[in-house]
Amino acid sequence: MTWRRAVVAPDRRCHLLDDVPLYDACFDEILAFHEPGLAAVRVGEAAWHIDERGRAAYAARFRRTFGFYEERAAVCGGDGWHHILPDGTDLYRGRYAWCGNFQEGRCPVRGEDGLYHHVDLDGRAAYPRRWRYAGDYRDGHAVVQRDDGLSTHIDVLGRPLHGLWFRDLDVFHKGVARARDERGWTHVDRAGLPIYAARFEMVEPFYNGHARAERFDGSLVVIDETGRPVVELRGAVAAAASQSDQDGPGSAGPTSPP
Repeated sequence: MTWRRAVVAPDRRCHLLDDVPLYDACFDEILAFHEPGLAAVRVGEAAWHIDERGRAAYAARFRRTFGFYEERAAVCGGDGWHHILPDGTDLYRGRYAWCGNFQEGRCPVRGEDGLYHHVDLDGRAAYPRRWRYAGDYRDGHAVVQRDDGLSTHIDVLGRPLHGLWFRDLDVFHKGVARARDERGWTHVDRAGLPIYAARFEMVEPFYNGHARAERFDGSLVVIDETGRPVVELRGAVAAAASQSDQDGPGSAGPTSPP
């Protein structure tokens, strides 16, 4: 299975193995290989999937093809978006305005009415409700947004996890999710409750107990899981800009080197 070690060439026209082309063919655009060893390619307005020898995996052609996830790939044809199996057959008969990728047995899709929901591995709707937006599942839950712009977490059957709504929200990463309420960004647990009191202009997911965060004055810090700054990365941008404005042209403030 050499495809597992193959990488996309810098010009994105073929795959390389140890800096050598994996096959003789050349395409206009390619994507990385995914299980079961197929990669999306495009030549002109025709798109399909190839195996590690550069051979077409099936006869059908589409306008766009994407990677296989859970052995199902999103494709776009003249009749809309849907998913196919590795042999090129349709997973289901329906068509959508857009399709995502399968994660944890679920995939977000958008209908022609502009509303989102999730489908299961057979392409059936996982629940009856429709949303203004729906994202991928991670750790058994996905973020969905209702018409007023607020977001929450749902489980694989579409049931609310905690019933709390946020201005913006992310999926869980090691049991904690980024969330934005009326005060700013924070991290919440599976009960939807903030794990610390502070709020920030921006926060990243925790990485081994630490996360990068931006304060409202533009300064950057690394915080721990109590919200306490452990490393200062950048000073207050707003204060620096204000000082520069006060100095004005010809002032004795800092200048660029010649």
